[in-house]
Amino acid sequence: MKAQVFYEPEKMALEERAVPEPGDDEVLVKVKSVGICGSDVAYYFGNSSLETEDGKGPLVIGHEFTGEIAGVGSNAAGSFAEGDRVVVNPVQSPFDSPWTKRGLSNVADGKRVLGVSEDGGFAEYCVSDYRWTLKLADNVTFDQGALTEPLACGLYAVNNCQLQEGQSVIVFGPGPIALMMVQVLKSRGAKNVVLVGTRDYRLEKGAELGATHIINVSDESSPHFAGDLEGKIREINDGELADRVITATSSLSAIQQALGVTGPNSILVIFGLPGDKDVLEVPILDTILMDKTIRFSWLAPNTWEEAVQLISDGIVDMDAIISHKFDLDSLAEGITKVRDRVDNCTKGVIKVS
Repeated sequence: MKAQVFYEPEKMALEERAVPEPGDDEVLVKVKSVGICGSDVAYYFGNSSLETEDGKGPLVIGHEFTGEIAGVGSNAAGSFAEGDRVVVNPVQSPFDSPWTKRGLSNVADGKRVLGVSEDGGFAEYCVSDYRWTLKLADNVTFDQGALTEPLACGLYAVNNCQLQEGQSVIVFGPGPIALMMVQVLKSRGAKNVVLVGTRDYRLEKGAELGATHIINVSDESSPHFAGDLEGKIREINDGELADRVITATSSLSAIQQALGVTGPNSILVIFGLPGDKDVLEVPILDTILMDKTIRFSWLAPNTWEEAVQLISDGIVDMDAIISHKFDLDSLAEGITKVRDRVDNCTKGVIKVS
């Protein structure tokens, strides 16, 4: 098979490798489509270490992928058959972990992550534990299904914000996952869904997908610019601050801003990953007196089935988010274009087969 093997920053080679054999608890997936995640960009350009023993390659990265079952281990035979269309949950935690049993597989020790600690989807074939593999509905394309993993992660953040119908919610950072969040929040009855960012093309995509208001906090020439974010939020919400806020960005300043625009009894969910040394300053007394809750959201425990269903039901439009497609040979080009946002790139997908 062909596989893109990552060795070190900006060094990746398309190689011929043997097709892996599935173990008893595994299925062999013939990969069809793979999403390019921001973490793939970080690995490729050396801004983040892999979760291998030494943090380095060689490794086949890529963790957002779909495909067809091409081989079935003995214990998986009752669940899957060759030809089944599937999406893979790459975060594969031990089933005997007490955290997995509690429904918190995201914090279980000993988990393997395909494309991060073990070979992933930027290859023609990949093996997956069948218990972390889900079937795709017939009406979901492989490209759409490849975005299940980011949707599942975003869905966990949405669930953590405990939105009640008629409440206002702000999403900071109009990236691909935020664009998914906007659609889910709108479907759950949010009165105002406010998308805040720095790039109009992404903000305007958010408006197309259901954001009731979009705010550019950086570009003074933008028709969506607001220099006083708190004032703008109060204007939108009849004098009140936001009931719920999700930060889908790594920007520490955005997270700090988010804390300032949450109102009484609000919930702030911090989703985007800041830098290793970033520290959030919390005005403790004001936060207590306003009875706020600050939550953090990591990965996607117990959200995969719902994410698959949301795509099948058309609640989340993935085709509107996918902006660029590349073949496996052009992976490095695709990763670079995603990083540099060439041609207003929002989400890139690799077509493997």
